[in-house]
Amino acid sequence: MEPTHLFELVVGMFLAIIALHYAAHRLGLPPSVALLTGGAALAFLPGLPAIEVDPALVLVIFLPPLLLDGAWTIAIGRLRRHMIGIASLAIGAVFFTAAVVAVVTHLLFPSLPWAACAALGAIVSPPDAVSARAVLQRVRLPRRLQILLEGESLLNDASGLVLFRFAIAAGVTGAFSMSEAVGSFFLLSLGGALVGAAVGMAWVLLVRRLGDEYLIIAATALLSWTSYLLGEFLHVSGVIATVTTGLIASWNQHTILSAATRMRGTSFWTVIVFLMEAMVFILIGLSLRGVVERGGGFDVVATTMGGPILVILLALTLARFAWVFGSDLVIHLANALGIRRYTPVGARSAAVLSWAGVRGVVTLALALSVPEGFPGRDFILVTSFAIILGTVLIQGTTLGRVIAWAGLSEPPSEKARISMSEAEASMAQAQLIVVQSGAYDGEGTLIHPQLLDKYQRRAVAIVDYAARTEHYQPMLQAHFDLVLEAVAAGRSELIRLHRAGDIDDETLHELERDLDLEELSAIAAKA
Repeated sequence: MEPTHLFELVVGMFLAIIALHYAAHRLGLPPSVALLTGGAALAFLPGLPAIEVDPALVLVIFLPPLLLDGAWTIAIGRLRRHMIGIASLAIGAVFFTAAVVAVVTHLLFPSLPWAACAALGAIVSPPDAVSARAVLQRVRLPRRLQILLEGESLLNDASGLVLFRFAIAAGVTGAFSMSEAVGSFFLLSLGGALVGAAVGMAWVLLVRRLGDEYLIIAATALLSWTSYLLGEFLHVSGVIATVTTGLIASWNQHTILSAATRMRGTSFWTVIVFLMEAMVFILIGLSLRGVVERGGGFDVVATTMGGPILVILLALTLARFAWVFGSDLVIHLANALGIRRYTPVGARSAAVLSWAGVRGVVTLALALSVPEGFPGRDFILVTSFAIILGTVLIQGTTLGRVIAWAGLSEPPSEKARISMSEAEASMAQAQLIVVQSGAYDGEGTLIHPQLLDKYQRRAVAIVDYAARTEHYQPMLQAHFDLVLEAVAAGRSELIRLHRAGDIDDETLHELERDLDLEELSAIAAKA
């Protein structure tokens, strides 16, 4: 394909993303479903060339920034508190699921070598970070389940990648050692964590010295690829390196980034992540044509592979249910024996947790990277794609209903010690102390009376609001509705003045920025 045609295809994909997202919004579908099915439909358009996805390139382009974004926005305090549960899902569930899939595949195809069965298990066992984000953005979960799923999606790719590499090596060399695989996993993870910590601290030092917000945003945009590529270059886990870097950057960004840098950087990064997530699902859909052609066409795939694929998909789903419910049962038994360090999630929460295992880009990339001539390669590729399609279309579209059925509520142990209103009152008191100390000159004369009065009234009002939130909430909503109407009127007048030639462009932009900040502040306060 010529470079200009490739660029035209990329632009066409971006236009398709906008159209499919709009269609998903109108139809009430998860965007991931619309993008996946839309990409699959585009793959068979007459005249459109077959899309060959380079698995290594897909992983290195899309996975690091999406992992970094997940680590940047995750609740670090809850991540630490629930690390045992996250590790159970990210390591234990992945290994267990891979083993179940390998055994079921070998029972279905006794002639298929164990290495090929293990490779398939490793490919489909880790739920995908991109798919998990796409699903979780549309649902509301209790904080414990949210952090378990987010943490799992950040860390489980490392487990799947290690298993996959050992399975492929076993298929090529005929030798496999489980103890060596487990030892290698922990060494790769430790090495990745060290690399990620080094890159993260280097970023902190760099940001403190750059000073220019655009340079800082550019350096941060390159952070994920730097960490991932350095980890892979040093033959440790690039996934763990990227996640560790993201956690360090997230923890320090509140103190080293200015407000302007944070706002502009967040806006820039949000658009980039949106496009990358959408591109992933489009690429998965576009790859359907090549997958079907390798399998011999729709008829051959449906008649010869359809039944076994359904059995493997069922085994994959049941294996996750077995692990999650089994882990919860172990916690129940430990509590019965007097060991009350952990609290079980309960049957309804376990059902939601089990149903949330959606596969995506990592599964596709690993399947496509299976070497030519590897035993059962075509079956592995078709099964992997079918599992992506099945989990996204079935679990992705029904997870909201499962959550509604479960009727989950936030347990008291997961709630913050003080409310947002109480936190605002504490901030207002701290601000008032500073203003009171600077409102008088050295001789004790009040030199900032209006500023002092403003902060005094604000502190009193916020404390009163925190004590009677339910009473003030309707009035607060009406207040900010009126503020937004006033901002809209000011903007209309500003544009009228500019169109009439009474003010220049510089004045327009400066005053418009002030109105934008006022509008954003009112929207945030109202929410």
